[in-house]
Amino acid sequence: MKVVFAGFFAVRLMERVQAHLAMPCEVIAVDDEARVPATLGDADVLVSMGYTTAMAEAGRRLRLVQVPGAGLDRIERALLPPGAHLANAYGHEAGIAEYIMGAMLELTRGLRRLDASLRQGRWDSQWAVGVPMPPPHPELAGKTLGILGFGHIGEALARRARAFDMEVCAIRRQPQADAPEGVSFIAGPERLDEVLRSSDYLAITLSLSPTTRNLLDQRRLALMKPTAFLVNVARAEIVDEAALYRALADHKLAGAALDVWYRYPTIPGPVLPAAQPFHELDNVIMTPHVSGWTEGMIEARAALIAGNIERAARGEAPLNEIDPR
Repeated sequence: MKVVFAGFFAVRLMERVQAHLAMPCEVIAVDDEARVPATLGDADVLVSMGYTTAMAEAGRRLRLVQVPGAGLDRIERALLPPGAHLANAYGHEAGIAEYIMGAMLELTRGLRRLDASLRQGRWDSQWAVGVPMPPPHPELAGKTLGILGFGHIGEALARRARAFDMEVCAIRRQPQADAPEGVSFIAGPERLDEVLRSSDYLAITLSLSPTTRNLLDQRRLALMKPTAFLVNVARAEIVDEAALYRALADHKLAGAALDVWYRYPTIPGPVLPAAQPFHELDNVIMTPHVSGWTEGMIEARAALIAGNIERAARGEAPLNEIDPR
């Protein structure tokens, strides 16, 4: 079996995958996706976040295209060779759900700001002398969390939010009548505006597609409460960049935690993650797409990918198989 790990993300998982493999394989790592087609002529498995026309033309023997993450927005599904399987990988739901809970707490309590002030001797609290007492902090308890996308991450997040006594509602592609305990409803897109209006916190966990690109535009962002917070751990392009920046800069949204971006590094050195200057806003938490990068995620994905490579060798369908249509 020849397995090609293509792109920096897949390559970074390669050693962990090899540790789980119970069979010998020829393994090739190619950081630069532009050089991948040259390696695919006799390859059996491609592990990559992207699958392009050039890869399809070169890899006509592929038995499996294994996406090392959940997102399929860079996979040209219709180009898969006849008989080839497509699969993705999860294992990131616990880490991302924990990130969202932490981001909501930080956005609400402002611990970074309080820490910075106290290091300068300023008591931004009821204990300060000779200055007005600041308003008390809100609590997550009793607040409404809207979840856009109710898959693995949404389900994990809902369980944790209920432990904080939050009210939870969700939107997914198809409504779900049997909502889990503690979730008010799981509705289809027709109730999106309602969820936006009612949410104190909005977590975006859905996948990017032609129908979700710029789903939250200027009109929809304007439906949200000016006291609401937005957390995006899915894909940046689900939210219109200019509209989001303007809503935050004008304080039409109280704040946001953004872990996914409109621009990613392609060369070494500093790279700002958006055309809009989000980095100048003090009501935004910016993190470099790390919400799911946890020990648990790496081990879970490595084990699944290794298992799927072995299934491909045996001519079996992979776990987490995706319909290529």
